[in-house]
Formats: sequence, structure tokens, C-alpha cells
Amino acid sequence: MAFEQALAESVRARRVAEHLTQADLADLSGVSERFVRSVERGKSTIRLESLLAVLRTLGLDLAVTGRHRESDVPAVTEMSGLKKR
Repeated sequence: MAFEQALAESVRARRVAEHLTQADLADLSGVSERFVRSVERGKSTIRLESLLAVLRTLGLDLAVTGRHRESDVPAVTEMSGLKKR
């Protein structure tokens, strides 16, 4: 499943579980209802700042995790001095 679709399903499921309409979520997050619809449709070109506001409102976090790669370019967590778990 593509990232955008997984994100869309997670946001939609949490919104419904919280008994919020798309309009409610938009108002609480300070974004437009159109933006919430875009997130729930899995649109790939959305503003990160607005997405984070929606996720915070729903009590969700966006996490970046490493993937095994064959290249010798260090992962972001290695470059920033953070240790992998």
C-alpha cells in the first residue's frame, strides 16, 4: 500500500472513531475542509505544516523510519547523530 493511501485510511479511521465530521476536523485543526478531504483521498501534494496540524488534532504522529538500503549513503538518523532503535 502506498504511503499516501495508508495515511488517508489512518486519518479517516481516527476521525470517524472520534465522531468528527470533516468540517469538525478542519475547524479544530485550523485547515480547510477541502484540505481534510484531500488528505482522506490520499492526495500526494499536501502541505506538511497543515498535515501535522490535522494529525496533532487527532492525536496521531508522523514518524520517519529507516529502510534497508543497498547504497552507502547513511540514513538520516545516522547523519543526525541519532541512534537507531
